[in-house]
Amino acid sequence: MQMKLKQLLAVGVLALGSSVALAGLVMDQPVTVTLNADGSGNAAGNMVTARFSKNDVEFIGCGVRRIDNGAGGVVLFAFCQAADAANVQGFCTTDNPNLIASIGDNDDFSFITFAWNAAGECRSIGNSTQSFYIPKK
Repeated sequence: MQMKLKQLLAVGVLALGSSVALAGLVMDQPVTVTLNADGSGNAAGNMVTARFSKNDVEFIGCGVRRIDNGAGGVVLFAFCQAADAANVQGFCTTDNPNLIASIGDNDDFSFITFAWNAAGECRSIGNSTQSFYIPKK
């Protein structure tokens, strides 16, 4: 059942952006940020679309920090952050190794999505790196 849902979502993404350009399919995906009343929320968007948007506030991305704790160990944590064209912002942090590992899959042309709970903890981090996120020449 879960595999069918994933297949349907993949087909849906392609169907929604089925405009063809001379250099292949290109899908601009501006950043969207949804804030819920309880402080939870989610954000999604294409890094290239955000970077080359006509406004000076839109961005999306995730990062990882490794900090020497002074006792021979390393503190590892990650964060994701975004702002849409209206400067609605979302931010979350995590020390979950599985979520941190997914950040390493991000690329210059990634579509990034993340969600957080009311405490600001990342609950999901995802990305998709597809040729249609690469800008036109």
